[in-house]
Amino acid sequence: MSSAPGYQSPAVTVASVLPSDLDSAVLIVPVITGDNDEAKVLANPFLDAEATGEIEVALKALGAKGSTEQLTRVLVPSLPVASVLAVGLGKDRDEWPADVIRRAAGVAARALNGTETVVTTLSELDVAAAVEGLILGAYRFSEFRSAKTAPKEAGLTALTVLSTADDAETAAARGVDVATAVATARDLVNTPPSHLFPGEFAKRAKALGKSAGLEVEVLGKKELEDAGYGGVVGVGKGSSRGPRLVRLTYRSGKKDAKKVALVGKGITFDTGGISIKPAANMHQMTSDMGGAAAVIATVVLAARQQLAVDVTATVPMAENMPSSTAQRPGDVLTQYGGTTIEVLNTDAEGRLILADAIVRACEDNPDYLIDTATLTGAQLVALGARTPGVMGTDEFRDRVAKLSQDVGENAWPMPLPEELKDDLKSTVADLANVSGVRNAGMLVAGVYLREFVADGVQWAHLDVAGPAYNTGSPWGYTGKGGTGVPTRTMFAVLQDIAANG
Repeated sequence: MSSAPGYQSPAVTVASVLPSDLDSAVLIVPVITGDNDEAKVLANPFLDAEATGEIEVALKALGAKGSTEQLTRVLVPSLPVASVLAVGLGKDRDEWPADVIRRAAGVAARALNGTETVVTTLSELDVAAAVEGLILGAYRFSEFRSAKTAPKEAGLTALTVLSTADDAETAAARGVDVATAVATARDLVNTPPSHLFPGEFAKRAKALGKSAGLEVEVLGKKELEDAGYGGVVGVGKGSSRGPRLVRLTYRSGKKDAKKVALVGKGITFDTGGISIKPAANMHQMTSDMGGAAAVIATVVLAARQQLAVDVTATVPMAENMPSSTAQRPGDVLTQYGGTTIEVLNTDAEGRLILADAIVRACEDNPDYLIDTATLTGAQLVALGARTPGVMGTDEFRDRVAKLSQDVGENAWPMPLPEELKDDLKSTVADLANVSGVRNAGMLVAGVYLREFVADGVQWAHLDVAGPAYNTGSPWGYTGKGGTGVPTRTMFAVLQDIAANG
């Protein structure tokens, strides 16, 4: 496993008692707000009365209240660890939502960035959530830092999770796999476009697929031209680095398994093309392949977890650049499958490559199709930086949104009003790629994509323009840069389909 491509997670050990040889480790302990507005250790079987008392006395002396995600570092002489990090959960409750645990673990891990060995009792509340939060909170991307600025510490290398649950080993392994997939997507997004262009992106996707035992197909520029992928070819015309289309297939081997198609936008850098973007913040367009990164990570995760569902990812990759060979506003291209498109705005390129991929994915006759993309600035206007918009066929859209909320990625269902299709009429082609008005930009993009989804396929479109890339301060288990959203949403949907059809 250590030689496989992708993010390398810390070694994780599950224990049912507190080990006695952790002199250099930090122990993470959840605390709550007690009756007197003072921090109180949440009862767990790993701390005796003496240790609990020492922690609470130290917390009181420091004025800790146990409020949500409050962190307090204390020394506890009776415990075989270097120190204890108390993380607040707020008021006590009968049940603890997984994302509360995940976020508390992430906050703790970020505070301990540079600590190599961590032990946690948060895992007694939810093993998988604690593991995910700790690994993702400790995530750092330092590949391009020189010795001058690279972190001197190794970061989190060993994690011991304490739990008395019978399925703790299985839950911990699942947590590691999920966190590794999200971190792999983050790595891809955070890799600068100088080093992650379509050819290199395809190479990395192929390596990840092969390491997981997936079937892999890669189409280059000539194959795309010959097969009629007009959207992918058209968007990539302005770049000296040609486009690709990658297909990764996981076959479960289960009889009557449902078939799910995943499609992700893979624009390795988006200048806007001839309809060029403003210079301010254009560097953030290194994240415009966030949907593709999440899709690749998800299909690999499905294989690692051996889900009872067949999954094929279809991932178009291109670099949208202005040049003498770039497509122009007013050009007409033909999408894969024959629909002609008047390109009124070359900065509305994501829907062009997605449409090609959706038509190809539907040729496999899937039961379900999920596409995801950093597609529209209108998503940020409508829902903000942390809430994906999900559109599609009503029943599946709502199912995806509910599962996304369950895992803490918090997608919100949005409509696709029929009247918006009129805004995509063209005087010279079957469709225009943008409407002539600013209204409902996120929904108009969804309406455009709907035109390419085959009849009878349950479909969901996730717009993650804001949520895929955090330009603000770190929070919970999310640092700056690539977030890996919506990897966990798509994996939760695959799990649900495998279990319930």
